[in-house]
Amino acid sequence: MSAQPAAPAAQEALRARLGALPRPLLWVIAARLKTVSLSLAPVLAGSWLAARAGLWRPDVTLAAGLSAAAIQIGTNLWNDAADAARGVDRADRLGPPRLTALGLLEGAQVRRAALAAFGLATLAGLYLTALGGAPIVAIGLASLLMGYLYSMGPWPMSGLPFGEALVILFFGLVAVSGTAWLQGVAPLAPETLRLGAMIGLPAAAVLILNNHRDRAQDARAGRRTLAIVIGPTASRALYFGFLAGAFALGAAAVGPSPWLAPAGGLALWLGHAMAHWPISADLNRLLGQTALFQLLLLLGVALGG
Repeated sequence: MSAQPAAPAAQEALRARLGALPRPLLWVIAARLKTVSLSLAPVLAGSWLAARAGLWRPDVTLAAGLSAAAIQIGTNLWNDAADAARGVDRADRLGPPRLTALGLLEGAQVRRAALAAFGLATLAGLYLTALGGAPIVAIGLASLLMGYLYSMGPWPMSGLPFGEALVILFFGLVAVSGTAWLQGVAPLAPETLRLGAMIGLPAAAVLILNNHRDRAQDARAGRRTLAIVIGPTASRALYFGFLAGAFALGAAAVGPSPWLAPAGGLALWLGHAMAHWPISADLNRLLGQTALFQLLLLLGVALGG
């Protein structure tokens, strides 16, 4: 009986600690900037392909990066407010703090900020549309729709078992190919698709890590994430499989290269941590490091190629 008040007490302590922070920093936390590199990496990857071919356009890189980051931030903010409204983020939450659920930001304000981010993404997307036409319109609308439906609608995609596949598609293949195509690189060339898959797999690893950590709370809330469907042992294996698959694609692109060593070493450490650490808030430390693995792998491929 005495253990039950621990979660509310911990939540009160967290609320007090975060409440002492400057308000702008609360918005930074709500936007989850630690992993926004996941949306920027595919833009950098597609731009690297263009630069290698002598076709790089800085304006495209800037507009695509702004649009992608704004969509991810908008999705994060909307998810913060939506999960609080649905009662998903409760006192025993293990993940990074959700400011709306803690009462530190108002849900209506967070939703307005999310819409503002989506609006910024749309403005940047309009510039890209002028360059790329109908295909970019389709990609932009689909990305905005995914951002909204991730937390909203009768069946939010954040609670369904195909989120990881969508991440590989949109944060990898589509984003890399779209950025490359806007700069004159063949979007369906084997090299482009291989790089897109390499970028998308670590992004999916971040999601399976999140869902593995939150499986008990998500199941209680009626969600059916992939981590819930396949269980904790398979989730741990799939996380490392995503990292190993991404590394294998990078190695296939450049062959044996010392530039890949930092990413390889980090992948092994992350896989070991995921396999041996219990489900707890400690897993949050792996989120930013998984995003770092993605950047190190891309850097290794760029320098090794």
